Amino acid sequence: MNNYEHSVYLDVQKCIGCTTCLRHCPTQAIRIKDGHAVINERRCIDCGECIKICPKKAKKAVCNKLQDMDGFKWKIALPAPTLYGQFENMDDVDYILDGLLKIGFDDVFEVSTAAELVSAYTRIYLKRKDIKKPVISSACPVVLRLICLRFPSLTDNIIPMLPPMEIAAMMARDKAKAEHPELSDEDIGVCFISPCPAKASYVKNGFGSYKSRVDKVISISDIYFQLINAMEHTDNIKSLSKSGMIGIGWASSGGEATALFNDAYLAADGIDNVNRVLDQIENDNIPPLEYIELNACTGGCVGGVLTMQNPFIAKAKLQTLRRYLPVSQNFIPKEQEGEVPADYFFSEMPTYYPISRLSASMSESMRMMSEIQTLRKELPGIDCGACGAPTCQAFAEDVVKGNANLSDCTIMYRSQLLEYLSSKDDTSDGK
Repeated sequence: MNNYEHSVYLDVQKCIGCTTCLRHCPTQAIRIKDGHAVINERRCIDCGECIKICPKKAKKAVCNKLQDMDGFKWKIALPAPTLYGQFENMDDVDYILDGLLKIGFDDVFEVSTAAELVSAYTRIYLKRKDIKKPVISSACPVVLRLICLRFPSLTDNIIPMLPPMEIAAMMARDKAKAEHPELSDEDIGVCFISPCPAKASYVKNGFGSYKSRVDKVISISDIYFQLINAMEHTDNIKSLSKSGMIGIGWASSGGEATALFNDAYLAADGIDNVNRVLDQIENDNIPPLEYIELNACTGGCVGGVLTMQNPFIAKAKLQTLRRYLPVSQNFIPKEQEGEVPADYFFSEMPTYYPISRLSASMSESMRMMSEIQTLRKELPGIDCGACGAPTCQAFAEDVVKGNANLSDCTIMYRSQLLEYLSSKDDTSDGK
């Protein structure tokens, strides 16, 4: 089992235990204990929902800072295509890329460039006869961890292809070593500019046996104002962008799936919708489809919690940028047509303890489930959250596991107290 290092954390000093995050966590990873939230690290998927909705800003994302790149001789920026939709009056991506060079990077390699190649190779992969369909995208790390934790039966449906961030890091390193043979692997630092904390977790933990080629992850919100100050709108800007409509389209929900030129797809965004779709796939309650694109954030990566712009405005800005671009600027080499390079794949899925499993023993799990269902019938069933659990079902599970006391249910405890006081009154009257 993996010891998972998270990128979402709680500032206990700011938390007031208001239960807002409790109600919105998609994996029920949060409880209220001793007046503040407690995050169950084994259940957390770093989706950032708690960061979005916390009224006291007590949930935060842990990312690197720009100065963390100072230890490398050659610094490479990997801007996510989401970055391009964050700025006002932006009609040319090259202004942003030039700005990244001005704030200290030695080179820039667009993730959208790699996304176009991933799209091309995915079209090839879908033609294989030995794959399980519908194929589920591997691009969103939140979705991957969610499947491993809640829907482990669907892991075989995930396309075993590395996300564009990793392909971009691989290509950027190869380019740096080819152009600067004096550099060693340790001299080259690759920094992804991220819209969400889940990417930072992906880099920290790797994926199964795969270790990320990215060294640091900086949030878009952290680098935003530095970029604004560095960008110059001049007519002499150097042409740096090598992305087309397909690559930049990956920032929004549906952009990845439409790039496959296949109508038999489904694209869903928002963690609640993702949960529903996965549940339908698991229950075989979905039409015949080739490909499923799932994004945990509303609107796709443009809705990431580490962005600056409203996701719908960002999506509109990206649409304007794409309008004047070619469909794609990156194509598969002729010698590789018809096959996907081995280094585009990851070899195994990570192994996590499924959150639905009550015990390692089947008989013990059945016994505990029986106790949970019995207790659940005794509870009020209003899911008020006053006990510190999101639902009565979750509270019953906590009690059976020994993580909560039945007296934590204030409604049940009040009823028992009134019943006790009533019985005391009756006894007193009898005397």
